[in-house]
Amino acid sequence: MENGKWDEANVEKQRLEEKQRAVRRRREAEAAEALEEGKDYEGYIPLWFERKVDPTTGELICIYKGGYWEAKEKQDWSACPDIF
Repeated sequence: MENGKWDEANVEKQRLEEKQRAVRRRREAEAAEALEEGKDYEGYIPLWFERKVDPTTGELICIYKGGYWEAKEKQDWSACPDIF
């Protein structure tokens, strides 16, 4: 989009979104299968954030847990899921 390539950017956006949807559907299917079999299933865990309850408001919030800037500095994205 930054280069004015709207059509190409939209095609790429749709491809990425569909890939993410497919991964989500796979995770949901795995979770359902584990539930049917009575097994534990560990769902999606974000790399850079963790969910905690805000002690003041009682609301669920996301707290940065570190690691991103170190990975960026080293250009080491091996811990990241393949979203592209």
